[in-house]
Amino acid sequence: METIALFGGSFDPPHIGHEAIVTALINFKDVEKIIVMPTFLNPFKSKFYAPSSLRLKWLKDIFGDYENVEISSYEVEQAKAVPTIETVKYLLKSYKKIYLVIGADNLLSLNKWHRYSELKELVTFVIAPRDGIEISPNFLKLDVDKKISSTRLREHVELSKLPKTIAKEIYKYYKENNCKTE
Repeated sequence: METIALFGGSFDPPHIGHEAIVTALINFKDVEKIIVMPTFLNPFKSKFYAPSSLRLKWLKDIFGDYENVEISSYEVEQAKAVPTIETVKYLLKSYKKIYLVIGADNLLSLNKWHRYSELKELVTFVIAPRDGIEISPNFLKLDVDKKISSTRLREHVELSKLPKTIAKEIYKYYKENNCKTE
C-alpha cells in the first residue's frame, strides 16, 4: 500500500460524524488505507476530557471491523501534543502519498499549524464540511453531511449521536465525569 488517508483528531468523544467521515473515505479515490489517529493532546488545546488510552480503545471498538482502516496509537504513545507535520513525516517512512483529512472548521487556523508551509507540500488536504464554512476549490472536499461537534456533544451528550457499537459506554463516561467545556 502506498496511499493513505490520515484522519487525526481528539475524538473526545468519538461520534457518528467521525464514522461518516471514515465511511466516505472508504469510497474515496486512490485511498488504499485509512489511518485513524487520536491525539494524546491536541496542540491547540490545554487538556483532554477522556484519557487518550480510552479514546484509542473506543476508536478500536468502533472501527475494528472496518476493512482497510487502521487505528494508530503513534501520537498517544508520544504522551505529548504532536504537531501534524511530525506525524506526517513518520508516516511518509512507510507510505508515498498522504491525504490529510481535516474539518472545515480548521481552515481558518491552518496557517498557525506548526510548519504549515512544509506540511502543505507533503500532503493533499481533504476537507470535511462543517458549520457551513466555505471550502476553497483548492482543496478536495469530502462528501459528508453530519452536523455534530465533540465540544457541543460533551456539553449535552446524546446517545443518538454516538457510534451504536459503544454509545452507552461513551455516554456513561461523559455523564459520570461531567466533561463539560468550561
